[in-house]
Amino acid sequence: MPHDGAVRQPKYKRIAAALRDAIASGEYGPGDRLPGENDLMAAYSVARMTARQALGVLQAEGLTEARKGAGVFVRRFRLIRRRGIQRLAFGVWADGHSIWEADSEDREPVVEFLSVSEEPVPAALGAVLGLTEGTPACVRRRRFLLDNKPVLLATSYLDAALVAGTPITEPDSGPGGIYARLAELGHRPVRFREEIRSRMPTSDEADRLGLAAGTPVVLICRTAYAGDGRVVEVNEMVLDSASYVLEYEFDAS
Repeated sequence: MPHDGAVRQPKYKRIAAALRDAIASGEYGPGDRLPGENDLMAAYSVARMTARQALGVLQAEGLTEARKGAGVFVRRFRLIRRRGIQRLAFGVWADGHSIWEADSEDREPVVEFLSVSEEPVPAALGAVLGLTEGTPACVRRRRFLLDNKPVLLATSYLDAALVAGTPITEPDSGPGGIYARLAELGHRPVRFREEIRSRMPTSDEADRLGLAAGTPVVLICRTAYAGDGRVVEVNEMVLDSASYVLEYEFDAS
């Protein structure tokens, strides 16, 4: 039978838990500075590395942010509640709103268009889109920011022949986004499928999202289907896991 020491948490995790509780209780509010490494070393009689690890845990969880030369502070950022079903409703984009606006609520979203180009479709995505490998795909890459913080990378793949000459091939696809434009072409999305998993980010993803070390990302791959069953878009998204709550509300069948 293991002794008590074998089942106890490491010191840095206990310190992180105490700080987390202090944040939850309001002892430290948004924008407040947390005790620094020297303070934690003195309060808990631990080494600097232990104190640093404890603060790092909270940063990885998205609760705090480090400011160079100033310390570690409770984040002011409000979590994004991504309502996976409601945000894709026909009424959202048919009325000229973007899906991203549905996530941002009362905050002002910013969309950075990184590129819009024709590229040979990857084999795996070509199979989903019904395109042979190497067939041109319209590829739209964007980065989304909220409260001046990057939170999401998105890459959409569409049949280049289907959308040629439409605003979908331009940086600004117009009111309602690409789903509204697809509807105008007679290919209105009527069904969506999303697959979700998580992993650690690549170095490029971490840089583009400004992620603290140790922060994982959530991957969402959405497939949009028209009424005839044709796949009209595949969207691969990379989300900062510390910025999102994924919510799914639906009736029991």
